[in-house]
Amino acid sequence: MRRVATGLLVAMAALFLLARQFQGAHPAWGFVLAFAEAGMIGGIADWFAVTALFRHPLGLPIPHTAIVPENKDRIADTMAQFLQDNFLIPPVVARRLKSMNLAGAAGDWLADPAKGGSTRLRDGAAELAAQVLESLDPDRLGNQVRGGLFRQIDKLEVSPLIGQMLGTTIADKRHMPVIESLVRWAGLTLEDNEQMIRDLIHARANAVLRWTGLDETLANSVLDGLYKLLAEVIVDPDHPLRAKVEEGLAKLAQDLQHDADLRARIERLKGELVGNPAVSVWWQGVWERLRAAMLDRLRRPSGEASGQLAEALTELGKHLRDDPQLQLQINRFARRTLVGISVRYGTQIVRLVSETVKRWDAQTVTTRLESAVGRDLQFIRLNGTLVGGFVGVVIHGVDLVL
Repeated sequence: MRRVATGLLVAMAALFLLARQFQGAHPAWGFVLAFAEAGMIGGIADWFAVTALFRHPLGLPIPHTAIVPENKDRIADTMAQFLQDNFLIPPVVARRLKSMNLAGAAGDWLADPAKGGSTRLRDGAAELAAQVLESLDPDRLGNQVRGGLFRQIDKLEVSPLIGQMLGTTIADKRHMPVIESLVRWAGLTLEDNEQMIRDLIHARANAVLRWTGLDETLANSVLDGLYKLLAEVIVDPDHPLRAKVEEGLAKLAQDLQHDADLRARIERLKGELVGNPAVSVWWQGVWERLRAAMLDRLRRPSGEASGQLAEALTELGKHLRDDPQLQLQINRFARRTLVGISVRYGTQIVRLVSETVKRWDAQTVTTRLESAVGRDLQFIRLNGTLVGGFVGVVIHGVDLVL
């Protein structure tokens, strides 16, 4: 468009020279000459006006030219103030948001498979989380997570908590399978170490018992008695040994909650465990495995977890799309939130605009504004050339009449 406008100006100059050459041949050439002369003047004047907005015409430092680059900072402040006074004020924001169904639009986007809202949101969130996780120093992040976790553990008094859990478990009879498992484990341990028990009895028996073979009989009796005892405990829910175990557990639960000495010992053990270097080494290994697992899941968008997330987002979108009451509540919340943001942070938002424009160099501002206005600037030159020419014809005609 710049070349077209310049070409029209050159054409006017050529027409002017031609009209001057044949001016006396016919009265009509006078109108052509007036049209071309006035068109050149109008084209040159508008070229000067358009150019003066963004730069010095022909590089000459004429006053009041290069208006945009010379007043860049003032333009930035004026633009920011205009935004704040006309857009970022609560009535305008509230009125605009009142006519918008943000929740419905979000629900339609998430629920529609053709739009893929839930998939894109899931993939975008997964990629962002993976990039953040990869960009952070794994050792430092692991230490920070460990420090935060251990600080919370240190603040928590575990003894009453364990006591309450144990007491509730006993009251609900949920400890019975644990006792049975312990008894079975004791039976298997006894079976695996039967020979060691026999050897221990043989070693402690005197020579007479060993000579008569009674030590073997004694060992068999001891083992048979233990096996019988364990079997009776498993079979009989009301066995006295079970009652003793339950009594001991109940007393332990009570002491964990109310015995100051036991609670202090538990706290000391907890502190020693948390402060043990071996625990730190163990945690670092656990953290590395957790981090690798999280990255693997985030990098596999078709995995089970990603599919579940996509289904959940789609279901959320359907609720948002189909539930007018939910839409009303969410839209009201969004409107109040955004109005509050415009009140609290409107100044910072427009300051960001102002400071960003101020940081641009003059050439950048000139190029961006000129590109934004674009073709219309050159149409000003075209119109100026043509309108000037027609005005010249009118003036020439009036001059002939007068």
